[in-house]
Amino acid sequence: MGTEKKTKGLMGIGVITAIASSLCCITPVLALVAGSSGAASSFSWIEPARPYLIGITALVLIFAWWQKLKPAKEDDCGCAIDEKPKFFQSKKFLGIVTVFAIVMTLFPYYSHIFYPETGNSTIVVEEENLEEVTVDIEGMTCDACQNHVDHAIGELEGVVSVSTSYEDGNTTVSYDKSKTEYIEIINAINGTGYKAIEDE
Repeated sequence: MGTEKKTKGLMGIGVITAIASSLCCITPVLALVAGSSGAASSFSWIEPARPYLIGITALVLIFAWWQKLKPAKEDDCGCAIDEKPKFFQSKKFLGIVTVFAIVMTLFPYYSHIFYPETGNSTIVVEEENLEEVTVDIEGMTCDACQNHVDHAIGELEGVVSVSTSYEDGNTTVSYDKSKTEYIEIINAINGTGYKAIEDE
């Protein structure tokens, strides 16, 4: 019974660390769904700890599976104890927890599917109206961050293309300056909760 409690506790720790490891990447999607775009960068401070949290999640789940799969103990008469565990202490539940942990850990790699297409098809009538700018951005830590910025800028009228990179810490925007202004792009970035670094 003590082993079952230990395994249940390990499953809880595994779920918590899996969620924590992807919290910085889930928040932008949740902010988009909730309509509070500015909260997107709330958990970006967790990103440096992400590899450690993923490691803890993996170790905890491996240990939980080892506890679950090791041979059953025998009682005083030498008979194996064969009592059916409750659902929350079963292999099936541990399997569900493991799949959930994997899905949460891999979230940054498929977060883009939660962002709708902006559908902005801007036609530039005059070539001299086409402007391209690159803006440095502070606070982005993963694919979800860059998707969030892309979506916010892409919603602006006059934006022809936008390409954001969290690795480079910037976004490159091509837009029709007769339909939108540079300051609107800056405001869209800042509205996501990340910080646009304007040229002096």
